[in-house]
Amino acid sequence: MKSTGIVRKVDELGRIVLPSELRKSLGIEIKDSLEIYVSGDSIILKKYLPACIFCGEANEVTVFKGKNICSKCLKQLKK
Repeated sequence: MKSTGIVRKVDELGRIVLPSELRKSLGIEIKDSLEIYVSGDSIILKKYLPACIFCGEANEVTVFKGKNICSKCLKQLKK
């Protein structure tokens, strides 16, 4: 895990602000969903992308090297 050197405080409602530079570099837009993972004493945020990265299909999605790919696109990639 790489440190950004950015420190933020949690507000009264449990919220933190992700700096705009960080959101831009990671492609996080307003209203995007983030998945929350816990590993030991660390909290990990990851952009939630449930659909196929190629066609947007949400059915029969498989994760391949960290990317969501539907069965149809996966078949096309194998050709």
